[in-house]
Amino acid sequence: MFGFNHAFRGLFQMLRSERNFKIHILAFLLVVILGFSLSISIQDWISLFLVSGLVMSLEIINSAIEKICDLYSTESNQKIKIIKDISAGAVLIAALFAVLIGILVFYPHLVERFL
Repeated sequence: MFGFNHAFRGLFQMLRSERNFKIHILAFLLVVILGFSLSISIQDWISLFLVSGLVMSLEIINSAIEKICDLYSTESNQKIKIIKDISAGAVLIAALFAVLIGILVFYPHLVERFL
């Protein structure tokens, strides 16, 4: 249980201090609400949970990398900027693919319901 305490503290820290993580949590909650309202399949739920977990996990890793870089130097440093940009790029790629998966999952249900 000791290790879980550290993990939960880290998650609460992310919720308190990281705006992008809050956005990802909000997007996930909207996906869950839409999924229930459209009665998506278990396979669709699995896809959405996997991609959502990936995006949120990468956001946490990105934040950790940024904090480590800031410990090294808070002054302008081109190499640190590149490191931060690369880790942010990983989150962006996962988020873009999450949007694509969301479209593939939800579009047929929305067309069926509203057209």
